[in-house]
Amino acid sequence: MQSDYDAIVIGAGVGGSNVAAELAAAGWRCLVIEAGRYYSRLDSPRGELDGNAKLFWHGGLELNRSASIAMLRARVVGGGSIVNQALLDEFDSVALDDWRKRTGLQWLSETGMAPWYTRARGALHIQPVSEVHANRNAQLFRQGFEACGYGCATLQRGQSGCRHEEGNDCIECLYGCRLDSKQSTPLTSLQAALKSGAKLLTECEVETVSEEAGQVTVRARLANGQPQVFRAGQLVLAAGTLGSNALLMRSGWGARLPVLGQGYYCHPQFMYFARYREPVNAQRGPFQAYKSDEPTFRAQGFKLENVFSPPIGTALLLPGLGRDHQISMAAMRHYACIEVAVRDTHPGRISLAAGGRLCIDKELDKEDKRRATAGYQAVRNVFRATGAEAILPGRFGIGLHLMGGLRFARRPEEGCVAGDYRLFGSQRIHVADASLFPSAPGINPSLTIMALARRLGCQMAEAA
Repeated sequence: MQSDYDAIVIGAGVGGSNVAAELAAAGWRCLVIEAGRYYSRLDSPRGELDGNAKLFWHGGLELNRSASIAMLRARVVGGGSIVNQALLDEFDSVALDDWRKRTGLQWLSETGMAPWYTRARGALHIQPVSEVHANRNAQLFRQGFEACGYGCATLQRGQSGCRHEEGNDCIECLYGCRLDSKQSTPLTSLQAALKSGAKLLTECEVETVSEEAGQVTVRARLANGQPQVFRAGQLVLAAGTLGSNALLMRSGWGARLPVLGQGYYCHPQFMYFARYREPVNAQRGPFQAYKSDEPTFRAQGFKLENVFSPPIGTALLLPGLGRDHQISMAAMRHYACIEVAVRDTHPGRISLAAGGRLCIDKELDKEDKRRATAGYQAVRNVFRATGAEAILPGRFGIGLHLMGGLRFARRPEEGCVAGDYRLFGSQRIHVADASLFPSAPGINPSLTIMALARRLGCQMAEAA
């Protein structure tokens, strides 16, 4: 592995892979560094316990300070594209108008983002989840929405050939796709980057980054403890919101970026189970199929999706202790499940405690709780309209879309990154993940991360 590159990208997830694809295609000598392992469809984890241990930081859960919200952060080549369901939506004017107002960046609009969404989509195969194969969990969701007069829509997913007619169950896709159907970055943008000459270094954790005259230095360590030092003309941070923020804090950037780690959002999500007399078997077929498409829900700051969780996750969420909990788990095949995702308005903060431990201060304020309650009322209406015998709220919230901390801004007093993606006070360090987000959009962020990363990659190549 050579020590000098045109660009180093930290993180082989959604943002990093798309930047690397653009830079490598433009002829840049590019190194992508990833803390996690590479898994193919042949050796990806099959069981939930194994998947949690191998694909996530800290075994799957990172808690906020009060332990009321559990954050899920992938540690694997492909990042969130491996452990999510590849749901891909463009942001609407509600989200982008808010971003433009907060940052002053005029290109953050539906018109300004359109070519970059198109470019990101061009590297993927996207299709609606087949309604023909929708399981009973999804059917109950749609029936309840129709009975209540709510609007719903089919989810758009990055997939190609799930072969549900052969009995494939996509709940397994939370730990990698054995069919290579899910459009994760190792199959799409990262593969394109490697074919264009980019290098990938896995199981290597970056400890600090620094910028001197004319170059950036990256100090890292392999899984066996061996130190590594790399230098490049440009650096792209794409280690995810928690990873990128923590790396800059460890590297001493807090003194230069006064709001580093502030403005953290996570779309707090709350799962509600409903028990039905007949089996639902929500673990069968497509994992998800429908989302709410109800203007009143958007205005109230929440959305709904049909969803489910494997046994360990369900056991953590279901209420009760001892025998009561055991009885609840025994009825798992009879549960339907709906998720409320809140567009949170109250930002949290990321920091490092003594010894470098990551601390997450993130709570729901009065408005966020109001939004969560409004979502729960809608869920209750849907379940009651479809004959549910009982409704069981999940015991805590889950943060799946981790965003902010290095947000776009006009000046350092308001954020950490200028409109050209560079850190304030830096000429060579760029950011290309969801830490750029200045607020919570209330929409699945993956496609927008890809689009922003593609824009950065093209911008860097053109500037060179």
